[in-house]
This record gives sequence, C-alpha cells and structure tokens, in this order.
Amino acid sequence: MPESEQPPTACPDRHIRSFVQRIGRMTPAQERALTELWPIYGVDYSANTLDLDVLFERQAPRTLEIGFGDGELLTTLASRHPERDYLGIEVHSPGVGHCLLAAQTAGLTNLRVISHDAVEVLRTSLSAMTIHEVLIYFADPWPKKRHHKRRLIQESFVSLISSRLKPGGRLRLATDWEPYAEWMLDVLMASSDFRNCAADNRYVVRPEARPVTKFERRGNRLGHVVRDLEFERLADSV
Repeated sequence: MPESEQPPTACPDRHIRSFVQRIGRMTPAQERALTELWPIYGVDYSANTLDLDVLFERQAPRTLEIGFGDGELLTTLASRHPERDYLGIEVHSPGVGHCLLAAQTAGLTNLRVISHDAVEVLRTSLSAMTIHEVLIYFADPWPKKRHHKRRLIQESFVSLISSRLKPGGRLRLATDWEPYAEWMLDVLMASSDFRNCAADNRYVVRPEARPVTKFERRGNRLGHVVRDLEFERLADSV
C-alpha cells in the first residue's frame, strides 16, 4: 500500500465524524414517512443503553447495518430473514424516509432504524456483546489524503465494533474503491480481536447472501470492482 494510504496512528480520545450531514431533497412521501412511520420503526437516540429484547419484543440473532443508504439492502435482508432482527444506522434523511416506506410496504416487524452518528450509537446505546453481525457496505472512501481521518474504518472504531459483537460474530464489509479496500484490510488485520475469513487473508468471494443493490449495479456498469471482506470476532482471551 502506498505511504499516503497507510492508516494513521489511532487517537482514542479524538472523535472525528466520518460523514457530512446532507439533508438532500426529500419527496413528499419520504417526508410523510419520517412523520408517520418513525414511531413504528424509528428509535430516537439517547445516551441510555437500548434493551434490544424490549425493542424487538423477542430474543433473536441481530444484525447491525452502519450507513444503510436508502435501506434497499437492509429491508431486503429483513424480508428474507424474519428469524433475525435488523437495526440500521443512517444520517441521510431522504434515505431514512425511503427505508421506512420500504419497511412498511414489506410489512416488516424485525427492523428498526436510528438516525444518528454511528460512533455515538455504538458507544452509548448498544451493550457489549449484543450484536451477531455488523454490515458496512460501500461507506464513503474519502479518497483525498487530507480526508482519510474521516474514514469510518479506523483502529478505534474497529475496537468499538469488536466490543459490541458476540464472540464468533461477523463483520462484513464491501467497497468498490480499491485503496479503501486495502486500508480496511490493513486496519482489520492489525486487530487481535478479529480473524480474516478469507483463505488467503485478503478478500472473500462476494457472499451470495448479500443482495446486489442499485448502487452496486451502477458501479458494475461503470466497471468498478467490488471487494468483500469478512472477519470473525474471536473469543475474549480473558
């Protein structure tokens, strides 16, 4: 990896947001969804720890998707796997509205969403070892060197994810930006909490269980190569 792409030394006390808040243009339906459907699917952020059994009214394996965009993948997975619970985090209001509409159309009962900074949600709202799977697909690669500090996958954030995953849980990622794929690989390979599930300690074959979204289909038409990563949370050593 070129020197300019090397992950920086972690600074645990420094919290840099990995996103820029963009309101964007919302359709009337999305605006209505944020008002009418939020009480059904939305979770207002607070510093209090969520009781996921109470939130979903049952005990079940739980998947967390960070940065779900318009919710296409999140709602598709929730529809295909009613035996699992899905919690999504996204700050883009039109995308949240789109996701709520899709959840209503599909009649989903196993999906909830939070519109807040993912780092703060993981730090304050989720208990240790309560998540079975974390999905981070096509996060902003922040390609310019001066913006690398905004990349979501950093040593401190990986450690935070690790603390919320159950031993044996999976962290799944994908990107169509090769330098960011290499960056994520380096950060995760440096973590003693995870094991690379790829036989060659590089990338895994695209999982059949991961639905292809319109974002990915567009990238494929443009000739972008998608790289998937999968890491297993190791059992605690103590």
